[in-house]
Amino acid sequence: MKRIRSKIKSEIADEQYGSIEGKGTTNAIYTLRTLIQRAIEVQKDVYLSFINYTKAFDRVRHNEIMKDLTQIKIDGKDLRVIKNIYWEQTAAMRVEGETSTYQKIKRGVRQGCVLSPDLFSLYSEFIVRNIERLRGIHIGGHIINNLKYADDIVLIAENTKDLQRLLDIVREESQKRGLELNSKKTEIMVVSRKETPPNINIYIKDTKLQQRDQFKYLGALISSDGRDTTEISPRIAQSKAMFKRMKNILTNPQLSIEIRRWNSSKKENNM
Repeated sequence: MKRIRSKIKSEIADEQYGSIEGKGTTNAIYTLRTLIQRAIEVQKDVYLSFINYTKAFDRVRHNEIMKDLTQIKIDGKDLRVIKNIYWEQTAAMRVEGETSTYQKIKRGVRQGCVLSPDLFSLYSEFIVRNIERLRGIHIGGHIINNLKYADDIVLIAENTKDLQRLLDIVREESQKRGLELNSKKTEIMVVSRKETPPNINIYIKDTKLQQRDQFKYLGALISSDGRDTTEISPRIAQSKAMFKRMKNILTNPQLSIEIRRWNSSKKENNM
């Protein structure tokens, strides 16, 4: 795993935050918020598309994974190990006591396998590589047009035309690899401080995507006005409610600080 991961890691773009050492959801959320704030500071609108795949992890094609691993020069022995783990899987169906013939499973990453996150990251990386040079938001001399956390992808643009172009290419490249964008759950947003925010039309084929004023991204609420008020206020309310529940422990002078700390953390973990 370490040998394979070291080679995969060098292929993964900085915009990927899922299953990457030293990165996590907080980094992805921070990056998106910072990007939005910087754009608003220079009075630019930010056009976002939050992509949702239909059963992404179940539709990964094994033959495409092998091509990707071969392309980044994974050792032949390691390729055989992965092939034995993935490509030699078989499954059968049992209905009313009768078992069907066993068939090979030719797609999907294995749930619980320690290699699955890395393999999927590489798989999705080859999907978005064709948009690397397309227009996005300019921050600190860099062009950023996407952020990724495993199968959660955000496309970022400065106008409707660029966003539609990004989405079209990602859809086409995804289809080549067996992944389908869910047009009902893929949503768009324009972050703007204008009195009347832009109302845009973005499509997946002939399906118009729904434009949102708010979107829950990796657990954090992103608002179309670019402000954090809608996210901060509920968190303050949750903290107050939690303190109220544990007040009799936290303010009990007969208990030592260590006991109060232990009890409060135990209650929090059990919620």
